[in-house]
Amino acid sequence: MIGHRLFGRDHRIAQARAEAWSCGLCAAAPVTVALAAWGLVAGVAMAKSGLTQAQAIGMSLLVFAGTAQLAALPLIAADAPIWVVLLTATIVNLRFVIFSAGLYPVFRHLPLPRRLLLGFLTGDISFALAFSRWSAQPPGASREKTWFYLGICTGTWLAWQVSSIAGILLGGRVPTHWGLDFMGILALIALVLPMIAGAPAAAGALVASVVAVLAAGMPLKLGLVVAVLAGISAAMAVDIALERTGRER
Repeated sequence: MIGHRLFGRDHRIAQARAEAWSCGLCAAAPVTVALAAWGLVAGVAMAKSGLTQAQAIGMSLLVFAGTAQLAALPLIAADAPIWVVLLTATIVNLRFVIFSAGLYPVFRHLPLPRRLLLGFLTGDISFALAFSRWSAQPPGASREKTWFYLGICTGTWLAWQVSSIAGILLGGRVPTHWGLDFMGILALIALVLPMIAGAPAAAGALVASVVAVLAAGMPLKLGLVVAVLAGISAAMAVDIALERTGRER
């Protein structure tokens, strides 16, 4: 009964969908350990930010954007104006505009509600894993791609929510000598490094890192906003320069 509702009543189509979904789930498995560590850190940070457990769990379930959550939490704890919190989260998540543009040719045949669901479930890891596989396949939409992507998103969403909610419930009971902050940094590095492919991404990451360190003392944690903007600008500048060089050749 559950299988029919998820994958359809036609046995052949349902089997193809289930196989593609399972492949996506398996593709996400290797990154779940690092993602879970990052989610645990985010959960503990939410618990210690002054939010109630209900508010923190609601934020984890409804926002589902770890970087934006961790960028917004210090601002919330510092009683920053709401426009600063929203602006910071928006800037940090500007990369999803690029993700959406890349995913549109694959999912444009789907109804709007399904595209919105896939957009909500999209994360850095799911996007990177999907495109690393699709780069060797013909461009365009297919049933296999849709269900493969949904399988990846299912794995990453579950890993994040379980670990994040565990961190929220544990909260202050996690000993400081566990070094969760450092573990979270290591987990984030493990997640981010494979995505830095090509000169634009490398330039953006380098510039953002340097600016984040130099601007760490800015009030209301605005150094993060400045670092993100600087990284995006550097990546775009390198990309434009490479395109111009290619045309001139």
